[in-house]
Order: sequence, then structure tokens, then C-alpha cells
Amino acid sequence: MTDPESKLIPLRKGLLEFLVLKIVGHESVYVPDILRRLAGTEFATQEGTLYPLLSKLRREDLVQYEWRESETGPPRKYYRLTAAGEAQLAVLDEYWDRINHTIAAIGR
Repeated sequence: MTDPESKLIPLRKGLLEFLVLKIVGHESVYVPDILRRLAGTEFATQEGTLYPLLSKLRREDLVQYEWRESETGPPRKYYRLTAAGEAQLAVLDEYWDRINHTIAAIGR
């Protein structure tokens, strides 16, 4: 018999990407800021997961980063959406709204 939780892994992975785009779309953020926003949620993750995801999003030209000086140490990378990232996020937001509407309608 298949573990029901194992069916959720691909869904969580895709939703994590969506949530990271939403967080980065709100403001320029440093990785610890993203981790803090996700902590305590179903999508809490670690740097070892987040950095490869951000690299993937950067290769896809959805995010970019800039270096900023830090008062407490070395410069830090702050991530923000590109124009393509903003367009992708808009598509994902619209799709999410449609999915929620569909699930609610079918569930009645």
C-alpha cells in the first residue's frame, strides 16, 4: 500500500516554488528572510533546498539578485523578481484562484 504522504511530495515541491516567487515578488529579500517566512508552515525548508531552487529560478530568468553591503559581515545577496518572474507569478496566482474555485465547486 502506498503511503498517502508520499503523494504530497511533488505537490509541496511545486507549491514551494510558487511561494518563493510570492515572497520574492513582495520585496527584495535575503535567503534567511525567505526561510523565516516559510518557518512554521507546511513549507518550512532549509538552505540546502532553497539555494538550488533560487539557482533554478535564476537560470529560468524569473529571479535575479544584487549584492548589498551588510553592517554585520560580508555583502549579502538580495533576490527580486525579473519581469519574466512577475509575469510567471501572475499566471500562477490566476491558476491558483481557478484551482481553488474548482475544488470548492466540486466539493459541494
